[in-house]
Amino acid sequence: MRLLLIVVFCLGLAACAAPEKPPSDDSLYHDLGGQAGIARIVEGLLINISDNPRIVHHFEETDIDRLHDMLIEQFCFEAGGPCEYTGDSMIDSHTGMDINEAEFNALVEDLIAAMQAEGVPVTAQNRLLARLAPMRGDIIYR
Repeated sequence: MRLLLIVVFCLGLAACAAPEKPPSDDSLYHDLGGQAGIARIVEGLLINISDNPRIVHHFEETDIDRLHDMLIEQFCFEAGGPCEYTGDSMIDSHTGMDINEAEFNALVEDLIAAMQAEGVPVTAQNRLLARLAPMRGDIIYR
């Protein structure tokens, strides 16, 4: 797991803040289990966050049902699935939260654990993390 975090950190440092286009194919979407698999990953992620004392305080005022739906949209879109992300920008969503690197990494750890629990292959995990990594700069220290 430490290697995955290092990969995500390095990708985050190298990535620009501009959103990328969705993948040109939907293979990652299928590797994540399609819509149902992504929903299970998001549910696992939210459970992991709720049990994580390092970051749960950032979600105390969050509409969890909306967060659930927006994460499914975002992961589906980033994986090349048939979704459009309709949520707020990462900057708008995270301004005022003052999330630091350790907290960002804690959330990544929770996402990895949720994907592992669903049996997502490590290569697919890395592909999704690589798609999400450019958002790092829009999330931390806002």
